[in-house]
Amino acid sequence: MAPRPPRLYFSFRSPYSWLAVERLTRALHRPQEVLEFIPYWDPDPRTEAALTAAGGTFHYVQMSKPKHLYLLQDAKRQARRLDLPMRWPIDVDPWWERPHLGFLAARERGAGEAFYREVIAARWQRGEDVCTPEVLAGVAERAGVDPQVVLGAVDDDAVRAAGVDCLMRAYDDDIFGIPYLRLGPHRFWGVDRVDDFLAAYADRPGAPAEPVPAGAGGYDTDTGGGCG
Repeated sequence: MAPRPPRLYFSFRSPYSWLAVERLTRALHRPQEVLEFIPYWDPDPRTEAALTAAGGTFHYVQMSKPKHLYLLQDAKRQARRLDLPMRWPIDVDPWWERPHLGFLAARERGAGEAFYREVIAARWQRGEDVCTPEVLAGVAERAGVDPQVVLGAVDDDAVRAAGVDCLMRAYDDDIFGIPYLRLGPHRFWGVDRVDDFLAAYADRPGAPAEPVPAGAGGYDTDTGGGCG
């Protein structure tokens, strides 16, 4: 049996997920070509019921207000270290199925990478609410996907099933926070474990003898760097 490819559980909700992917991009250039990107989000009642019926559950526990306030400061600090502009979005009654199922629908049409990039730009650089139809329609257009396909993903049974499969895989992999990387039996949780993942990735059997680019990371010493 062929080994499973390295995989990244990511969330559009999490600033640490965004920062981890940015660092992976600087090291690997196009990480979605070598890593399996698996979305992870707070399920709505319909998705949660389907997940329960499949024998899974959602491991993530919502953070306290003090932790959330700390996250605000820490994420901005880490964004500055990467010389990234950041605007903290204000989520009003977010429905996380919209962007995450939209990602699956876009990826099915060969536009997953572009869609991911446009959601990130909208959410973390412009501070937009990516769970609203208006913002997500613009994201889809810029990614080259029919907005109706993206907005209709929440009502598409096949896309819903694919979303449940993603959350079931997270359940089977014991994912409890984001970002979370898996490389064979090895697990790496949080943005401050990206360097450890890259080192293991470079040292994997059959890997080309290419060093991880200097400056890919190596400076996070102040936080576990993981959230949902």
